[in-house]
Amino acid sequence: MDLVLVGGGPVGLVAALHAARLGMSAVVVEPRPSPVDKACGEGIMPAGVAELAALGVHPDGHPIRGIRYVDGRSLDGRGPSADAPVGPRPGLGVRRTTLHAALTRATEAAGDGIRQVQDRVVDLAQDDGGVTVGLAGGGEVRAGHVVAADGLLSPTRRLLGLDRPSRAPRRRGLRRHYRVAPWTDHVEVHWGRSCEAYVTPVAEDVVGVAVLTGRVGGFLEHLAEIPRLADRFAGAEPLDEVRGAGPLRQRAARQVAGRVLLAGDAAGYVDALTGEGLTLGWRQARAAVEAVAAGDPSRYEAHWHTIGLPARALTGGLVVATRSAFVRRHLVTAAAHVPWVYRSAVRVVAS
Repeated sequence: MDLVLVGGGPVGLVAALHAARLGMSAVVVEPRPSPVDKACGEGIMPAGVAELAALGVHPDGHPIRGIRYVDGRSLDGRGPSADAPVGPRPGLGVRRTTLHAALTRATEAAGDGIRQVQDRVVDLAQDDGGVTVGLAGGGEVRAGHVVAADGLLSPTRRLLGLDRPSRAPRRRGLRRHYRVAPWTDHVEVHWGRSCEAYVTPVAEDVVGVAVLTGRVGGFLEHLAEIPRLADRFAGAEPLDEVRGAGPLRQRAARQVAGRVLLAGDAAGYVDALTGEGLTLGWRQARAAVEAVAAGDPSRYEAHWHTIGLPARALTGGLVVATRSAFVRRHLVTAAAHVPWVYRSAVRVVAS
């Protein structure tokens, strides 16, 4: 076996598809049955859509043609807003379960060299010849290398002793879907006093609402901070329970430990503020598999730092800046008055 892929979410499955294309054998270990849901903004930027298309994956969703910043504090909708196109090609709003189901089907069709095992990894033992992966069900899987894409709170990162505490404020995300026809083909980011709400069209009759905040409280409590959204969804049919994720800020000491490579959120994460997480994770998955196929997994470390460096810098800067009440209060107005700066920032995460 060439690879064990720990985590069968979107990043792990994309890694499996790249492995199949390179003629490698791989087993994907994931404890949850497909499709797996997760609190997520569910907007894929054009670069991410291109990553999926190159693998023959075309999930159903709603086109996204821009990002709109909105001052969410006014009920009458007369507050400032700022629009920026995502580029000449649209992005895609797609429910997480729809995306996961499409990737699962593609992985199942990739050939006999790719297997999926519903189990949980509890141990990793490396030697000169490979990695032995211990499973909760009592079995073992042996492979030359491991690519771990097991999420924000990655058990693999902890097993390897690569977790590093973060002193940054602990932000988290909350998400819910509503039966509402989208009123725009933009992702709307509504800025409140202490939270942001992301409204993403994901189907012709469904929108997702994700709230990012560092403040304790429930989804509706945070939504009440943004009157125009609270009013819009007050009578709408919720389609699911609220899902949460976090804390968002995660750090890893490094992304390669011997024969184990970390990708996606497991490799370190800043914040969901700019919505670039899936695209970066897919690029990391491709780079990790290609490094293993080339016989030089250590080169992935440098590639990881290069991939998405501008997006990470932008995200980190925004997170720090918006801790200031003054910045949060005037951010949308500033974006509207210097649109070229705002549009340049959107291009960073869309391409």
